[in-house]
Amino acid sequence: MEMPPTLHKDASQLEDTLERWTVPVGNLLVSIFHRIALFGIGAATVWSAGVAFLGMASKGAATIEDLLLLFIYLEIGAMVGIYFKTNHMPVRFLIYVAITAVTRLIIDLVNTKHEADMAILLMGVTILILALANAVVRYASFKYPSKNSISD
Repeated sequence: MEMPPTLHKDASQLEDTLERWTVPVGNLLVSIFHRIALFGIGAATVWSAGVAFLGMASKGAATIEDLLLLFIYLEIGAMVGIYFKTNHMPVRFLIYVAITAVTRLIIDLVNTKHEADMAILLMGVTILILALANAVVRYASFKYPSKNSISD
Protein backbone atom coordinates (compact mmCIF):
# COMPACT_ATOMS: atom_id res chain seq x y z
CA MET A 1 0.00 0.00 0.00
CA GLU A 2 1.40 3.34 -1.04
CA MET A 3 1.26 6.49 1.08
CA PRO A 4 -0.70 9.44 -0.23
CA PRO A 5 1.61 12.21 -1.53
CA THR A 6 0.64 14.65 1.24
CA LEU A 7 1.41 12.12 3.97
CA HIS A 8 4.81 11.40 2.42
CA LYS A 9 5.51 15.15 2.21
CA ASP A 10 4.42 15.65 5.84
CA ALA A 11 6.63 12.78 7.01
CA SER A 12 9.57 14.18 5.06
CA GLN A 13 9.03 17.64 6.57
CA LEU A 14 8.79 16.12 10.05
CA GLU A 15 12.02 14.22 9.45
CA ASP A 16 13.76 17.40 8.24
CA THR A 17 12.52 19.33 11.26
CA LEU A 18 13.63 16.58 13.61
CA GLU A 19 17.07 16.48 12.00
CA ARG A 20 17.45 20.28 12.14
CA TRP A 21 16.73 20.11 15.89
CA THR A 22 18.54 16.95 16.94
CA VAL A 23 21.83 17.35 15.04
CA PRO A 24 22.81 20.63 16.74
CA VAL A 25 21.70 19.31 20.14
CA GLY A 26 23.68 16.10 19.59
CA ASN A 27 26.73 18.07 18.49
CA LEU A 28 26.42 20.28 21.57
CA LEU A 29 26.20 17.28 23.92
CA VAL A 30 29.23 15.64 22.28
CA SER A 31 31.16 18.91 22.57
CA ILE A 32 30.23 19.25 26.25
CA PHE A 33 31.34 15.67 26.94
CA HIS A 34 34.54 16.32 25.00
CA ARG A 35 35.37 19.40 27.12
CA ILE A 36 34.53 17.68 30.41
CA ALA A 37 36.70 14.68 29.48
CA LEU A 38 39.63 16.94 28.52
CA PHE A 39 39.35 18.86 31.79
CA GLY A 40 39.21 15.54 33.67
CA ILE A 41 42.29 14.18 31.92
CA GLY A 42 44.13 17.45 32.47
CA ALA A 43 43.18 17.57 36.14
CA ALA A 44 44.21 13.93 36.66
CA THR A 45 47.55 14.66 34.97
CA VAL A 46 48.22 17.69 37.19
CA TRP A 47 47.16 15.72 40.27
CA SER A 48 49.37 12.75 39.40
CA ALA A 49 52.34 14.99 38.62
CA GLY A 50 51.82 16.80 41.94
CA VAL A 51 51.71 13.54 43.89
CA ALA A 52 54.86 12.31 42.11
CA PHE A 53 56.62 15.61 42.84
CA LEU A 54 55.62 15.53 46.51
CA GLY A 55 56.92 11.94 46.70
CA MET A 56 60.26 13.10 45.33
CA ALA A 57 60.35 16.00 47.78
CA SER A 58 59.61 13.69 50.70
CA LYS A 59 62.47 11.40 49.62
CA GLY A 60 64.77 14.39 49.47
CA ALA A 61 66.03 13.48 46.00
CA ALA A 62 64.82 12.72 42.52
CA THR A 63 66.09 9.83 40.46
CA ILE A 64 66.34 9.90 36.69
CA GLU A 65 63.25 7.68 36.62
CA ASP A 66 61.35 10.28 38.65
CA LEU A 67 62.39 13.04 36.27
CA LEU A 68 61.38 10.98 33.25
CA LEU A 69 58.00 10.39 34.90
CA LEU A 70 57.59 14.16 35.23
CA PHE A 71 58.45 14.50 31.53
CA ILE A 72 55.71 11.98 30.73
CA TYR A 73 53.24 14.09 32.69
CA LEU A 74 54.48 17.20 30.87
CA GLU A 75 54.00 15.53 27.49
CA ILE A 76 50.49 14.35 28.41
CA GLY A 77 49.63 17.87 29.60
CA ALA A 78 50.92 19.37 26.35
CA MET A 79 48.95 16.79 24.39
CA VAL A 80 45.74 17.67 26.26
CA GLY A 81 46.38 21.38 25.67
CA ILE A 82 46.95 20.91 21.94
CA TYR A 83 43.90 18.66 21.66
CA PHE A 84 41.81 21.21 23.58
CA LYS A 85 42.86 24.05 21.26
CA THR A 86 42.80 22.25 17.91
CA ASN A 87 40.56 19.18 18.31
CA HIS A 88 43.36 17.17 16.70
CA MET A 89 45.18 14.36 18.49
CA PRO A 90 48.93 15.01 18.29
CA VAL A 91 50.13 11.48 17.55
CA ARG A 92 53.76 12.52 17.86
CA PHE A 93 53.23 13.27 21.56
CA LEU A 94 51.94 9.74 22.10
CA ILE A 95 55.14 8.46 20.51
CA TYR A 96 57.21 10.73 22.78
CA VAL A 97 55.37 9.38 25.82
CA ALA A 98 56.04 5.82 24.67
CA ILE A 99 59.75 6.52 24.09
CA THR A 100 60.06 8.12 27.53
CA ALA A 101 58.20 5.24 29.18
CA VAL A 102 60.43 2.62 27.53
CA THR A 103 63.50 4.64 28.55
CA ARG A 104 62.25 4.56 32.16
CA LEU A 105 61.90 0.77 31.90
CA ILE A 106 65.45 0.42 30.59
CA ILE A 107 66.83 2.53 33.44
CA ASP A 108 64.80 0.53 35.97
CA LEU A 109 66.10 -2.77 34.54
CA VAL A 110 69.70 -1.56 34.59
CA ASN A 111 69.31 -0.29 38.17
CA THR A 112 67.83 -3.56 39.42
CA LYS A 113 69.80 -6.16 37.41
CA HIS A 114 73.05 -4.23 36.98
CA GLU A 115 73.71 -6.12 33.74
CA ALA A 116 72.76 -5.88 30.10
CA ASP A 117 70.52 -8.59 28.71
CA MET A 118 68.18 -9.31 25.81
CA ALA A 119 65.25 -7.40 27.38
CA ILE A 120 67.26 -4.18 27.39
CA LEU A 121 68.34 -4.75 23.78
CA LEU A 122 64.72 -5.35 22.73
CA MET A 123 63.62 -2.18 24.50
CA GLY A 124 66.35 -0.29 22.65
CA VAL A 125 65.00 -1.69 19.39
CA THR A 126 61.53 -0.60 20.50
CA ILE A 127 62.79 2.96 20.98
CA LEU A 128 64.39 2.84 17.54
CA ILE A 129 61.11 1.69 15.97
CA LEU A 130 59.20 4.45 17.81
CA ALA A 131 61.74 7.04 16.65
CA LEU A 132 61.36 5.82 13.06
CA ALA A 133 57.58 5.98 13.43
CA ASN A 134 57.93 9.55 14.64
CA ALA A 135 60.08 10.39 11.61
CA VAL A 136 57.48 8.86 9.29
CA VAL A 137 54.66 10.82 10.96
CA ARG A 138 56.64 14.07 10.73
CA TYR A 139 57.53 13.45 7.08
CA ALA A 140 53.97 12.52 6.17
CA SER A 141 52.50 15.57 7.92
CA PHE A 142 55.05 17.80 6.13
CA LYS A 143 54.67 16.17 2.72
CA TYR A 144 50.89 15.58 2.89
CA PRO A 145 49.42 18.16 5.30
CA SER A 146 45.72 17.98 6.06
CA LYS A 147 43.65 20.90 4.82
CA ASN A 148 42.65 22.04 8.31
CA SER A 149 45.82 21.29 10.28
CA ILE A 150 47.98 23.82 12.03
CA SER A 151 51.75 23.56 12.00
CA ASP A 152 53.40 21.76 14.91
